[in-house]
Amino acid sequence: MNTTLSAQDQTTVRIAAYGAVSLMSAAGIAGSAHKIGTDGALALSAATGTVGHVLAGAKAKELKFPGKSAAALAEQVLPAITESVQLLKAHDEAEAENFRATIRIAIEAATRAHKGAPSPVMAEMSRKINEALDA
Repeated sequence: MNTTLSAQDQTTVRIAAYGAVSLMSAAGIAGSAHKIGTDGALALSAATGTVGHVLAGAKAKELKFPGKSAAALAEQVLPAITESVQLLKAHDEAEAENFRATIRIAIEAATRAHKGAPSPVMAEMSRKINEALDA
């Protein structure tokens, strides 16, 4: 791992990545939320570089999200996405871009798990995640 991140920074990156997949799963609840979550998480497992190392080290206890609604999840995850980009950028611009690409690929994989065109809810959640990536 070329970029050294603190334990807290690594947790933030993991919350952002796996939380983004959880948000897509919540948005696709009318279809197959489980398949959406699985496909998104599998995409994260293919990440490379520092981001790949950080995501591979995720522990289940780090990935427990408080609240019982998509709104509560979004309140934690969307700021973590933006913070992750900023902290990675401070260490290595290339890793910040790697993180953005990794999340976008996971979103696309999650969206493809939904049969047919993405629902308006999934499209809107994807937009919100991309907005957080670009903030």
